[in-house]
Amino acid sequence: MDTLNISLPKVLKRYVQQRVRHGGYGNTSEYVRELIRTEQKQRAHAELEAMLLEGIQSGPATEMTKANWNKLRERLKSKAKQQKRK
Repeated sequence: MDTLNISLPKVLKRYVQQRVRHGGYGNTSEYVRELIRTEQKQRAHAELEAMLLEGIQSGPATEMTKANWNKLRERLKSKAKQQKRK
């Protein structure tokens, strides 16, 4: 695991130390990792929500035909082949 050093004002350092003591964390690194994971989950949720809204606002839904599914499969196969080459 890599190390990352950060500088904090005293008031934030005390806050982090307090959260470690009273929040059930073994050390400061555990606390910071949990903060980062939480932020990653929040971003992923926000991105998914944005994609869902984009889909909803793109117009009325249409039924997928067999031709649509075949075209989609071919695009995915082509994309997979390109990724294998890299």
